[in-house]
Amino acid sequence: MDKNGGTLARGKIAPKLPSQRIWKTLVRYRLLYLMLIPGVAYYIVYHYFPMIGLLIAFKQYNLMSGIWGSKWVGFDNFRTIFASPDFPLLMKNTLLLSLYRIVFNMLPDVLLALILNEIRSQWFKRIVQTITYGPYFLSWIIVYGLVFSFFAPGAGLFTTLFRDWGWGNMDVLTNSDYFRTMLITTDLWKSTGFGAIIYLAALGSINHELYEAAVVDGAGRWRLLWHITLPGIRQVFILLLILRIGHIMDAGFEQVYIFLNARVYDVGDILDTWIFRRGIEQMEFSVPAAMGVFKSVIGLVLVLGANKLAKKVDGSGIW
Repeated sequence: MDKNGGTLARGKIAPKLPSQRIWKTLVRYRLLYLMLIPGVAYYIVYHYFPMIGLLIAFKQYNLMSGIWGSKWVGFDNFRTIFASPDFPLLMKNTLLLSLYRIVFNMLPDVLLALILNEIRSQWFKRIVQTITYGPYFLSWIIVYGLVFSFFAPGAGLFTTLFRDWGWGNMDVLTNSDYFRTMLITTDLWKSTGFGAIIYLAALGSINHELYEAAVVDGAGRWRLLWHITLPGIRQVFILLLILRIGHIMDAGFEQVYIFLNARVYDVGDILDTWIFRRGIEQMEFSVPAAMGVFKSVIGLVLVLGANKLAKKVDGSGIW
């Protein structure tokens, strides 16, 4: 008899309820689910539970009162941000630096990977890889120390040579005209080698039979590159582009904060450095927390929009 009171036809099996199917799946794959518990617990404890701190953005936070005891102010902290005279400049600097990183730092990764992929001498290829990968493992403090030793005003190696040769004073670290160029150049030197690893992995996954068939048809090096190699890494490029667009509001806090000085605030001060000054140096937590929420929302919207656009144009995205 079925749940409505009728009898089931002879030879037919009653359909299982959703709860029964779920329970059967849990029992069948119980070992896999047990292995999943530590990872889920990690994300709950260290990623989702701390999101309670987002309430600080909507409160007049006081350390002594705590999150729950602080006064609720709603969107006042966001109004403070948008009314600040520094906000347009911070947004401009953040977006420009992020766009420069996307435009000038992604293409060199692809180019280096393509060059390394064409090198047939393994010993030479390993040497080039070691040289280009090495800077990635240096901290920005060390990178800044190297840059400072070359371009320190009045005492750097290059600035001293320029002065001694009668070419005038070289002002790089404290000149607004060169600050963004210096940031992008040092980031390019530091991260290009490591960024090429992902594209090398993608190149290694391309079916070599496609190259062999194209060579038989008379295709040359450029034809192989244009019709097989580049389409083979296109999806990886789109994936990394979407991820970078999602982080467009970051602009590389660690590098910018280390290189930043008072004479280049007009071109180098970004949202993250402003948050650091207000939150850590001035011990004002509510407004920086609101800025963090604003950045997260914008990043989420950009990721969703870029993923949808990529699906329409190329048919592939993150999900």
